[in-house]
Amino acid sequence: MSFVNINDVSFAYPDGTVAIDNISLNIEKGERVAIVGQNGAGKTTAVKMLNGLLKPTSGDIVIDGWNTKDHTVAKMSRKVGYVFQNPMDQIFHNNVYDEIEFGPKKIGYSENERKNLIETALELTELNASAKENPYNLPYSVRKFVTIASIIAMDTDVIIMDEPTAGQDMKGMKILNNLIKKLSEKGKTIITITHDMEFVVNNFDRVIVMANKKIIEDGDKREIFWNEEVLKKSKIKQPYISELAKELSMEGNVLSIDEFIKEFKK
Repeated sequence: MSFVNINDVSFAYPDGTVAIDNISLNIEKGERVAIVGQNGAGKTTAVKMLNGLLKPTSGDIVIDGWNTKDHTVAKMSRKVGYVFQNPMDQIFHNNVYDEIEFGPKKIGYSENERKNLIETALELTELNASAKENPYNLPYSVRKFVTIASIIAMDTDVIIMDEPTAGQDMKGMKILNNLIKKLSEKGKTIITITHDMEFVVNNFDRVIVMANKKIIEDGDKREIFWNEEVLKKSKIKQPYISELAKELSMEGNVLSIDEFIKEFKK
């Protein structure tokens, strides 16, 4: 059995609105997976079911042997950490350090364990200088990293990030790319929802495409971003460098600047 198992899952809200329509998906431990698609495709609903924030209307979600239907959100948070799209939906302490400490403290880590986990989270997100600041006084982009750090400090096996690149400048993107690399080296399973295709091709190999509340494609990024039918159905765009390569009729499924330069020199 895979580490993350989504088996014939559907979800409907109390008013009858269907948000997920019979999806199945397996993710191995340590994988880096990007979920893409237009607003309303069902992406956020799908990942919120992974840590029990939402329970499937039908079907089962099993994380490392734990069926989400059988456990509370608090219990599932030991396995799956979820970084909200809007940091203001997650932050409720008036001190960055306290905000980051809250999760590992609730889980029951010792004081020494908490200290080590928090130090790692602060280092990965480059928040050391802001540790005593009030998160509400920090720029939106930095607040995003506060929420990411609070999940990193919980040391969960799975880390989900919803639109992590929103509001980030070049420095923020560099920090984000680096922490994904470091977390992946530690064997963490990383799942992201994003509209930033450059972020996807730079950090993720496997791409899951959703449209109309279903998974319409699941595969390697190079196959996904050069599949015109999938791009059309999901209304997502190629990375900019791929679009330029296409306009110039370059050979190969170009995804990066280095690949573009190599093809251009030919």
